Amino acid sequence: MTLRLVCFTGAGAELGRRIVGFLEKQGHVCSLYTSARQAEKTGLLSFGGSLSDWMAGCFDKEIAQGFIFIGACGIAVRAIAPCLRGKTVDPAVVAVDEAGRFSISLLSGHIGQANRLAAGVAEAVGAMPVVTTATDVREVFSVDSWAVQHGCTLSDMGLAKEVSAALLAGEPVGIASAFPFPAGNLPAGLLQNPDCPLGICIDIRNVSPFARTLLLFPRIVHLGIGCRRGTSHACIRQAVEHFLNRHSIAPQALAGIASITVKKNEDGLLAFAQGLGLPIRFFPPEELRQAKGSFTSSLFVERTVGVDNVCERAAVLSSRQGILLAEKYAEAGVTVAAAREDWSVDFEYQNDWRGL
Repeated sequence: MTLRLVCFTGAGAELGRRIVGFLEKQGHVCSLYTSARQAEKTGLLSFGGSLSDWMAGCFDKEIAQGFIFIGACGIAVRAIAPCLRGKTVDPAVVAVDEAGRFSISLLSGHIGQANRLAAGVAEAVGAMPVVTTATDVREVFSVDSWAVQHGCTLSDMGLAKEVSAALLAGEPVGIASAFPFPAGNLPAGLLQNPDCPLGICIDIRNVSPFARTLLLFPRIVHLGIGCRRGTSHACIRQAVEHFLNRHSIAPQALAGIASITVKKNEDGLLAFAQGLGLPIRFFPPEELRQAKGSFTSSLFVERTVGVDNVCERAAVLSSRQGILLAEKYAEAGVTVAAAREDWSVDFEYQNDWRGL
């Protein structure tokens, strides 16, 4: 995680350095800030004259996935309050007192993983982690925590809350999956019973096996895309939408886009990937030829770019030699194919901070 820490006194700066040293050894990227006055004394970075203004400019997961306040909870609450947008997008926030006695998960305990971050900070300084989310306190399966740890997108946060409420109340919740999972490994309260009125379904498709279904989309589908030179963003978007609809693939399951290196400067393709917020990779012909599987071959394509198929091979390579889900689809000068990573369901999930 990329983390920003904030302290306000010399004692806080000392504790902050201990936390930074510990977390950086675990692979996290940390930066420690303090007031302008304390920055002169301690040599730390400064958040300037106004903590609230500084927070307004950086309280975003694109900048930092977590914030650790070393000081009173009230300071943290007042600083972040105007910035809050929602539990699916807010960064994790943890507060630790200057004496290092308590490490408190304040915000985004599950999806932002503040609960686990609080545990990591606690271990760094010998503090007691303080977590108040009901599922953690009662040791009940937390669907949103599980989804984050296993790379899944939730279809409906309202239904996620209802799933947690049902499990906390001891009511059965159904479970269905397009992917295998070990028999007898279901968390308490989850049943493989289609008659459950409320259930969870793990799939890359928009399906609803229960009367009310919370869908979990594993982000494992990779698109391979080829296009004629100068093809517009709109044409690519339309072709991909038709392709996804044709194969009932949910956009929420997409993990990446790939093509051939000759297309790396295609504005339409780059804009399409940026619009979806997906990474895009470009493979040279010699790498595309290393893709494993049987592919739709085109002599014309091979003569033009040096490999017999771009979209199918690129999708498979991007998915780490995964399974070709859907073969080449062509529309208005755009070709699209999809492959998925090798993935299975494991209902083990971590309550501690390791693996953040």
